[in-house]
Amino acid sequence: MRKLLLVLASALLVGCGADPASVPAPTLPATPTVPSSTASVPREVPVPQLLPVTVPAARIPSRVLIPSIGVDSGLEFLGIAADRTIGVPKNPALAGWLRGGPAPGDPGPAIVAGHVDSKRGPAVFYRLSELRPGQVITVRRADRTQVQFRVDAVEQFAKSGFPTARVYGPTPVPSLRLITCAGTYDKSAGYRDNIVVFASLVN
Repeated sequence: MRKLLLVLASALLVGCGADPASVPAPTLPATPTVPSSTASVPREVPVPQLLPVTVPAARIPSRVLIPSIGVDSGLEFLGIAADRTIGVPKNPALAGWLRGGPAPGDPGPAIVAGHVDSKRGPAVFYRLSELRPGQVITVRRADRTQVQFRVDAVEQFAKSGFPTARVYGPTPVPSLRLITCAGTYDKSAGYRDNIVVFASLVN
């Protein structure tokens, strides 16, 4: 697993707004303050250097369900661009799984990212900050099996201080990370923070 994720010496940010950004916020908002006219994209999440993981077709994730915040979403496949930024879902109503990293339920942290809003209003992960420890996230796989994760923590980070190693680094059990944007929105810079949900596999 150590060889799986080699964190970049200089962390790159994946932005969340129509444009890029960054600044800390100590508390989680109940829901993000979002101007309905803005388009928000979780670009600017720091991206690690991945050694691609081969995931059997049967275990490829196809859907994420989070009943406590009303999420029932198909999953797009996300990649990493040449500039080391993570791709984002094309459809704001859908979340996306970072292909090339672990699949949900396999060793290591599986990464799922989603928009917080779009020009049309709230997007798939608009209520992500409302999750609380102990709540359950279910991921369905291509073979129709499903894996469940229990939320360990929900934290908000300034993009300038994003904890890359903690989010992408090796974990002792199969884990899940859900990521979206949060914090202050600036038209010229986008959202300044990220919400990260840390969750562990339910045995």
